[in-house]
Amino acid sequence: MNENEIKNENLAMTQHPDYRMEIVQIVRSNLTPKLMREKILDYHENDVAAAMELLKKEERNRLYSILDSETLSSILEYSEKLNEYLNELSVRKRVDILSRLETPTVVEYLQQLEKSERSTLMDLMTEDVKREIMLLSSFDEDEIGGKMTTNYISIGSNITVRQAMKELVEQAATNDNISTIYVVDEAGVLLGAIDLKDLIIARENTSLEDIIMTSYPYVYASEQIEDCIERIKDYSEDSIPVLDEENRLKGVLTAQDITQLIDDEMGDDYAKLAGLTAEEDLREPLKKSISKRLPWLVILLGLGLLVSSVVGLFERVVAHLALIVCFQSLVLDMAGNVGTQSLAVTIRVLMDEQISGRQKLYLIGKEARVGLLNGLILGLLSFVFIGLYLVLLKGQPVLLAFSVSLCTGIALLVAMLMSSLSGTVIPILFKKLKIDPAVASGPLITTINDLVAVVAYYGLAWILLINVLHF
Repeated sequence: MNENEIKNENLAMTQHPDYRMEIVQIVRSNLTPKLMREKILDYHENDVAAAMELLKKEERNRLYSILDSETLSSILEYSEKLNEYLNELSVRKRVDILSRLETPTVVEYLQQLEKSERSTLMDLMTEDVKREIMLLSSFDEDEIGGKMTTNYISIGSNITVRQAMKELVEQAATNDNISTIYVVDEAGVLLGAIDLKDLIIARENTSLEDIIMTSYPYVYASEQIEDCIERIKDYSEDSIPVLDEENRLKGVLTAQDITQLIDDEMGDDYAKLAGLTAEEDLREPLKKSISKRLPWLVILLGLGLLVSSVVGLFERVVAHLALIVCFQSLVLDMAGNVGTQSLAVTIRVLMDEQISGRQKLYLIGKEARVGLLNGLILGLLSFVFIGLYLVLLKGQPVLLAFSVSLCTGIALLVAMLMSSLSGTVIPILFKKLKIDPAVASGPLITTINDLVAVVAYYGLAWILLINVLHF
């Protein structure tokens, strides 16, 4: 490391102290529990959570013993190893912390435990916490209800501004999502929402009806996440109310929940684009990763055999003119690249649930024109450069060289045009059939593109080079 690099590193450390190591040193010190706790509390919970990854298990146990459950729960909310750390706690402290975490997080954790252990923890929880857990557990993992939180403020409609402020103060002791206050009737049916600022500045004699936003976005707990995620993204509210079938308020989706849902949906889409059945991460067991990848690989193997059998039909062409095999991968790869580009554009457009049939037809036409023009340009370039390559570097006769390059150029044009169309039409068709269009990105489009490219390339070679020019 040179002198300038050392200076830059020292400057970075001065501007951005490594709080993790500072916290680790505090935990490993001989300070008394009280002093250690006071020093730890000087740091942000996120820094403490990051520092925990550098500690040994016995050192983390020391941290668990000096911090109260409320502080520890705030720290663990930032940790990516929440489950691991929870399992290191005593049953009593684990229950206490679970009771303070967001309910969706608790449900997700409990679902990973053995039934007997889950029952033990549930028995030790308060009735209110049990009810919330049972409520969220009643929904499938793909339903909005399974992702909502019951951490919100709600008030009745028949109270004054003064009474509403009193209700807010009382509920804020246990619910910290106070930016938006939801108004419900006697049956719990949502009537609207009040912005905290509007409630604060309202005069005591102001009617609640004057400050209630009655036109407010909402979702139903039984809705599929993928069906309403785009609708949710259109709003910039700090929380979105979640209703049951009778329009009663059951929970909310916070801005953080919405961000996580969007991230999860994008992750699932990327996974499907990669030919996986679901998203995976670094900490996932080997067996589970294999189970996600293997089904698609088996399908791809079968479809690959289909493509290979089509290639086998042109054995006579290859036997007479082995030279053309050199450029097969060029045509197949370009077809695959174009199909992937069209697919990405199409899926992005289809995310808009309001897109009309006319707009879909326009998209198909546009992608066809893009594929055609790109195919013309790249086909011409292939014709020139492959011909020159075969003549100048391989010493092939001019007629043969440019005949092969002409076949490659035309095949490239046809393959790119058809790939653009398949990458657009197939996702639209899947969407029409209520099938996730991201799934179509894998084997089906890839195989169609390969088949078209192989047939176009070897078919042209058979017609032009063997039957017409008799090479």
